Amino acid sequence: MTDYGHELQFGIFPTPDASQACQTIELAKLADVSGLDLVTVQDHPYQAKHFDAWTLLSVIAAQTSAVRVAPNVANLPLRSPVVLARSIATLDRLTGGRVELGLGTGAFWDAIVAAGGERLAPKEAVDALIEAIQVIRGVWGTGSVSVDGKHHHVKGLHAGPSPAHDVGIWLGAYKPRMLRVTGRLADGWIPSMGYADHADLGGMNAAIDEAAVAAGRGPQAIRRIYNVVGRFGSESGFLLGTPGNWAEQLATLALDEGMSTFILGTDDPTVVRRFADEVAPAARELVAQERALLAGSAAPAERTEVSAGANSEHRAPLAATPTPDDGIRLSSAVPWDESSRPVIQRPNDDFYTPEQQAQPQHLIDIHDQLRAELEQLRDVLAQVRQGQLNVGAARSVINTMTMRQNNWTLGAYCESYCRIVTGHHTLEDRSVFRHLRRSEPKLADVLDRLEEEHHVIADVLEQVDRSLVELVADKGYDVEGEVKFDDLQAAIDLLTDTLLSHLAYEERELLHPLAQHGLS
Repeated sequence: MTDYGHELQFGIFPTPDASQACQTIELAKLADVSGLDLVTVQDHPYQAKHFDAWTLLSVIAAQTSAVRVAPNVANLPLRSPVVLARSIATLDRLTGGRVELGLGTGAFWDAIVAAGGERLAPKEAVDALIEAIQVIRGVWGTGSVSVDGKHHHVKGLHAGPSPAHDVGIWLGAYKPRMLRVTGRLADGWIPSMGYADHADLGGMNAAIDEAAVAAGRGPQAIRRIYNVVGRFGSESGFLLGTPGNWAEQLATLALDEGMSTFILGTDDPTVVRRFADEVAPAARELVAQERALLAGSAAPAERTEVSAGANSEHRAPLAATPTPDDGIRLSSAVPWDESSRPVIQRPNDDFYTPEQQAQPQHLIDIHDQLRAELEQLRDVLAQVRQGQLNVGAARSVINTMTMRQNNWTLGAYCESYCRIVTGHHTLEDRSVFRHLRRSEPKLADVLDRLEEEHHVIADVLEQVDRSLVELVADKGYDVEGEVKFDDLQAAIDLLTDTLLSHLAYEERELLHPLAQHGLS
């Protein structure tokens, strides 16, 4: 079992089809607003049906704001390492550090030769890659660069520009020597299903780890990235079932094989949405839970001390503090009477173990994420409204998108956010609240009220969705062709009022019960 402890990341691998420009760009935007980490594209400069990878990645980077971009992987025989290094560094600086470099020795040698490249034997190709890594890192450094290699000759070149962050060099590697090079020189390993099936990863990882240790590096220095494909449905098998099945399988790969970045090959926006909204968060949660359990079992003495509980010296007053309701309301009326909310009086002298303290803090952490995303949602709307000033002209409200594209981006973000909120409330209704009802019957009135408010918030989210549909449709424009934001603004204001009020009420009433009884 090998878990390198890396944070899980998720991305996509769309086809750079030259006949599907708009679809590819829209897919990258969807990945961006859906919270994915990476957009990568294959690099086959001899392929007439493909866009040039580097130009495409530059456009994707310009029209997104959060995702990182990378060639997957750059075709070194047709890419000068000096030019490649400077292209990477330039885009990394222009995007604020959102570029990584996947690198390969080359394949399809007949096509490479047809495009003007030199045919190399396998050993020569690996030698050329080792030299290229030295050149690239030299260009990203300081002073002058000199590499007197058999395949790459650089003498007295001035280094620079340097990238904005430490760009990772990820190698596509399968054979023993390339795996050793990965362990010795690379920042990441990026195999693909079909060339390295999930059952083969353990042995390959072991070869990388051995080389890393021999080079004086820890195995944790190399991130493990995996290009995957799959289908959602009722089939059984690896990445062939439900999003829950996918999450369990990817979590297993993270915990057992150390794979921490999963890049999905797909051109289907529905699949991208489900991957981002359902698979990624579930896989992260499974891995976080397992790591927490393992961390606890690694310190049995400390765990026994905490769970002993009867000894008051290990207990303390509740540290988690409910987020206060500031009382500010943006809407004319909130769809419930806040003064009628049931309240449970709590003593101030309850003391809890560190393990108990973690339960209410977990709820606050989840709520803080929802509050932060709500603020981001409001900020996105504000930016879109700013773009309304020049309807029909090219503008740069959100990454140079047009007004209708801005509306689409806002809609994709809202859809994702609404799903997150609804999922959180559904989990509370079906699991946490049932547990608390059994553990503390006097909470029944409070829990009933919280569930009622969940339904109200669900209706408000539906209003947001309906307003978005009208905004993007023709009826979202007035007689003079200007975009009408009033309905959407009102819906988001009402969502702000109801959600923030509800979260504050829930924390005020449930922090002590959660400390006493736990989440489940």
